[in-house]
Amino acid sequence: MKNKAKKNKNLWLKEADIEVGDLYFTTAKQYRAVLAMKGDFLIYAPSSEGMQPIKPDDKLPFEHSPAKKCQTVTFAQKEYQSFDWHGSQAIKYKLTDAQLAEAIAQCNAKAAIAALLAE
Repeated sequence: MKNKAKKNKNLWLKEADIEVGDLYFTTAKQYRAVLAMKGDFLIYAPSSEGMQPIKPDDKLPFEHSPAKKCQTVTFAQKEYQSFDWHGSQAIKYKLTDAQLAEAIAQCNAKAAIAALLAE
């Protein structure tokens, strides 16, 4: 019987700390941007896993990556790591309005966001 890798709860987010427009980086090297939230659910843009660190001038890495809806608690219970963005290390970064719009456009999330907000 194979042992499942133990989750490191120290790397989980607090649900109250998750906000629309935040960019996160998982320990699987996947970027995730929170696009919308309502109640217990959120819509996020996921990048591929195994990403190289993005530089401040890079395009966001969500092209052709469909947005996903999940429970906020499920989103929080992944393992996240700090990453370097504009010369400072942190667990999350606030995207500008233009960057958030870019992430929404890249993963074609307008309809999913509208559906979530209409619930």
